[in-house]
Amino acid sequence: MSSRLVFFLVFLLCAGLLGVAFYMEHVMGLEPCPLCWLQRFGFMAAGIVSLLAALHGPGAVGTRIYGFLMVVGAGAGLAVAGRQLWLQSLPADQVPACGPSVDYMLDVLPWMEVLTTALRGTGDCAEVTWRFLGLSIPGWTAVFFTLVIVIGLILMLRTPRSKDWISS
Repeated sequence: MSSRLVFFLVFLLCAGLLGVAFYMEHVMGLEPCPLCWLQRFGFMAAGIVSLLAALHGPGAVGTRIYGFLMVVGAGAGLAVAGRQLWLQSLPADQVPACGPSVDYMLDVLPWMEVLTTALRGTGDCAEVTWRFLGLSIPGWTAVFFTLVIVIGLILMLRTPRSKDWISS
């Protein structure tokens, strides 16, 4: 399978997952917490890199670079999902207090303070509002971030076929 097709499939996966997130927010009424927003940015980053790679059709070196950037975006998202899963595992008396909404924080706080507050997580992030097959939303995002990371690592480390060495 060509790396161009793999990158395009990863883009479709990320776009589909973002579509599910917006469906859950706007149709199901699940309000995203700050960590959920950051996970969306992880999928956006991996998806944009994948789309650019699919459009570019890079050679061997470019495939490795795009694969690395895809791993970085998905790795950041996986770290955030791990943080949220940790918050969800805390006993009720150790869960941090609930905080203001992301929209409110963006209106009144400097951007870096919004980011640090979001990374710490709030009580909202510890609340499990939806499950499928026993996994919460950050559990599923962790599964998909891991899949994207594995695909990115394979793209980075595989031995290219002769036609993949054609530079772009």
